[in-house]
Amino acid sequence: MAKTRIEWAEVVWNPVSGCTPISEGCQNCYAKRMANRLRGRCGYPADDPFRVTLHPEKLEEPLKWKKPKRVFVCSMGDLFHEQVPDEYIAKVWEVMSNASQHTFLVLTKRPQRMKDFLARLGWYIHDRDGYPMEAVLDEGGKYTLKNVWLGVTAENQQRADERIPILLQIPAAVRFVSIEPMLGPVVIPEEWPDWVICGGETGPGARPIHPDWVRSLRDQCQVAGTPFFFKSWGEWAEHKVGKKKAGRLLDGRTWDEIP
Repeated sequence: MAKTRIEWAEVVWNPVSGCTPISEGCQNCYAKRMANRLRGRCGYPADDPFRVTLHPEKLEEPLKWKKPKRVFVCSMGDLFHEQVPDEYIAKVWEVMSNASQHTFLVLTKRPQRMKDFLARLGWYIHDRDGYPMEAVLDEGGKYTLKNVWLGVTAENQQRADERIPILLQIPAAVRFVSIEPMLGPVVIPEEWPDWVICGGETGPGARPIHPDWVRSLRDQCQVAGTPFFFKSWGEWAEHKVGKKKAGRLLDGRTWDEIP
């Protein structure tokens, strides 16, 4: 079982690893740094460790975990990267359906691909005898897994404006936004997601986060009644001090709200 230090998850599951840069938040990608450390080991190619790679041998891992877990899906890549075939994503969805004891969190920077895939997901499900028992029919006639939460990364206002509206068009039990690394102030659009995560950047070259950006986001969440999860200040306090010293307190307390 791959336990994680990511504060909002308990374990990670990586049936896909690797990615390519798509926006400003990718500049200091932690997953790429980790993949480079694992070069030639653990399924990471020696020649290009962050190449998009399928790991079918890991598909059934969650089925072996009996105790319910909050699972971050593809922490080392993006499940909806254009190089991941629809048929393989459907296998990931089938495992999540069968491992209904867990809650799966799927986070992407490519929400249009996620939307397009899920619009076709019924095609895969129709080939079986009925729908997954944990699926529920939403008002739009789409089948949605109760234990699968869908999210987008929105590191600044531009990406929030691009990605959040698409996310909100996708049927999901919970729709969430991860504003990490937070690279500027973000105002959430009028229609709100079900959960907001926020955090500063870590690692070499980490860019600073301003306390006013975080407070504004928290205040927006409180007005909207949306759970707010503050992950950490990253490497910065008033100056660069490292993640451990910077900590995760905001106005004297932790913010660990979860839907």
